[in-house]
Amino acid sequence: MSEFTHWIDLLVRRRFSVIVLVVGGLLALGVYGLGLHSHLSVSGWDDPGSESAKAARLKDHAFGDDHVADLLLLFHAPDGATVDDPGFAATVTAHLDSLPQRFPDEIIAVNGAYWETDTGLAVPEIFGTEDREHAFASIAIRGDDDTAVLNNYREIAGELTLPGVAMEIAGGQPVALALNDTMAHDQRRMELIAIPAVALLLFFLFGGVVAAALPLAVGGLTVLAAWGVVRFLTTFMEVNSFVSPVVSMIGLGLAIDYGLFIVSRFREELAAGRDVPDAVRRTVASAGRTVVFSATIVVAAAGAILLFPHGFLRSFALGAMTTVTLAAAISVTVLPAILAVLGRRVDWLGFNRFHARRAGTDQRNNPWGRIAGWVMRRPILVAVPVVAILVLLIAPVRDVAFGGISERFLPPEHPARLAQQHFDELFPLRQINPVELVVITRADADMDTVLDTANQAPGLKAAFPSPLHASSQLGVFTTSTVVQDARSADATIDYLRAMPLPPGASMLVGGQSAIERDSVDALLNRMPWVVVLVFLLTTALMVLAFRSLVLPLQAGLLNLLGLGTTLGVLTWIFVGGNGAGLLNFTPQPIMALVLVLIIAVIYGLSTDYQVFLLARIHEARSGGAANTEAVRIGIARTGWIISAAALILVVVCGAFALSDLVMMQYIAIGMVTALVIDATVLRMLLVPATMRLLGEFYWWAPAPLRPVESAGSGPEPKAAAAAPRVDVDEPAAESEESVADMESRR
Repeated sequence: MSEFTHWIDLLVRRRFSVIVLVVGGLLALGVYGLGLHSHLSVSGWDDPGSESAKAARLKDHAFGDDHVADLLLLFHAPDGATVDDPGFAATVTAHLDSLPQRFPDEIIAVNGAYWETDTGLAVPEIFGTEDREHAFASIAIRGDDDTAVLNNYREIAGELTLPGVAMEIAGGQPVALALNDTMAHDQRRMELIAIPAVALLLFFLFGGVVAAALPLAVGGLTVLAAWGVVRFLTTFMEVNSFVSPVVSMIGLGLAIDYGLFIVSRFREELAAGRDVPDAVRRTVASAGRTVVFSATIVVAAAGAILLFPHGFLRSFALGAMTTVTLAAAISVTVLPAILAVLGRRVDWLGFNRFHARRAGTDQRNNPWGRIAGWVMRRPILVAVPVVAILVLLIAPVRDVAFGGISERFLPPEHPARLAQQHFDELFPLRQINPVELVVITRADADMDTVLDTANQAPGLKAAFPSPLHASSQLGVFTTSTVVQDARSADATIDYLRAMPLPPGASMLVGGQSAIERDSVDALLNRMPWVVVLVFLLTTALMVLAFRSLVLPLQAGLLNLLGLGTTLGVLTWIFVGGNGAGLLNFTPQPIMALVLVLIIAVIYGLSTDYQVFLLARIHEARSGGAANTEAVRIGIARTGWIISAAALILVVVCGAFALSDLVMMQYIAIGMVTALVIDATVLRMLLVPATMRLLGEFYWWAPAPLRPVESAGSGPEPKAAAAAPRVDVDEPAAESEESVADMESRR
């Protein structure tokens, strides 16, 4: 008896109670999660323990929150006039003075401007261009943290324009809002495009409305409940807004996949002649057990991300772990209970043309089975060129470059990006991402020495100006300047951090360039540990499940091969710029944080599909099949469902490829590339080739790990166990049999 016996019996006996209680709880979580978007944070992109983060905290503590670059209003004088024109100046000044009056809860003050205002300094030399055709104003937005500032800016974003005056809206908050709203728009696109497309796809896969609706219902319940759990997480930690669309994408895709596996196995058991309760029991004991084990591996892969210090990655890890856990839990509770209620009515409202043969035979001679047989007759001839092609696709990884988030993630024509670019061009010494120094010293005279040394740093666009001295904290000074290229400031940062200081003085180097540098360094420093942890966890779980040491090593190597190929494709596209015109993005370094996310998700999904395949192969072996025969049976039985599952995720992820945000594009394209390679090249070609080459050694394990009797994912149906053996050395065409012929033999 399976370890799920008592649980399965409860599901069958109390099916209506299970449906009401569990679905009710999930819907309650969904209601609680409404309005999640307003509770999400825009922080978490940096390493809080880095030198740059410490510099930012010390500066904020000593000098107060820096609101200089919150909002920059860039004004352009009419043709033939200047910003000194009395009429133009009066109009703009009146507008600036009105903003703090109209929005006292959102705006602190005008920090400064080209013109004299009620609340800000007037410094024409700083706030205007030399030709006096352009000028700007700096406005401070209220808020004690990044999220509060962004929410306050959101309230006034549509009220800043001045009719009749040419102006642009730049600054940190307009760019952040554009990035945030684009993510929200991407999630709505998934709901409007991906979900209907998946529903139609499921209908054709299952040949019926009821059967197709069940995996979709699992996906919907998973996403709704996940919103509630993530909303709860926001009460005691910052959850980055980027988490919501990504978690929804992964949760919906995986939940539908799990539902697909469960419903397909249930229909297969019914087609084998079992009654409904027995079909449900066998489904949960086999496919349900595999779903739980597979989800455990995905959760373990996501959990390893918690080793990174970045709030963004931690919030994603918790969100992904929650969502995948919910998807698996719903698939082995609510879904079996619904199947127990529906029984054979699961085939209602449709046609069974495509599914009947697939469910009613051992399937070894379907297209996937024939491909597996063909590959296993010539494993070296298949494996060598396939691996060579994948290695060739990995080659572009040598050109990979890492960067941080910026306005360049927006489309080239986006107003917020254009405004920021125009501002940086017109005021190159006023860029919003300078290099900052925070100096602690008891001797004021030491600052002259520090500045003299700091101004010799390579890559500076201008010298560091005289420092500000904190009035509330003696001995703390700060100064900042801009560099020639904020995306290539490593030499500048290295020099500043290594330069000699007067005795008793200390200095922290901060600013956005330093934050990005420290963030990437933290990732690279911890990445080996994360890789080792993921490998050990997945290996240990697969050893426990399949009682083989060779099996998880082969699975891990194939996963790494597919992962490397995906990274090579991403580098070729997004760093190399191939397809930039088609996808409407600017070639640039890949954001390191998102790359880690992609790696974790892809590795988890690859292992996920490997588990489903190996579970059926292991099940066939437990039923008495020889190794090569078991491989063919397993691939034949899972080929269509893994392909369908991958296709569903391709549709869900593909919707994000239409995003206006480049980092969503490379998540989508990375996922699609990995899924296509995994479901075709790895599972259909390399898995059967390597398993044939390894033979029985594939299942080797030391004596303590060998089971007395192989414990498959569930007992092999008698029809499959008694089916005639197919030798992979025989031509596949010679072994094809009709359903009637096979049934007559039995």
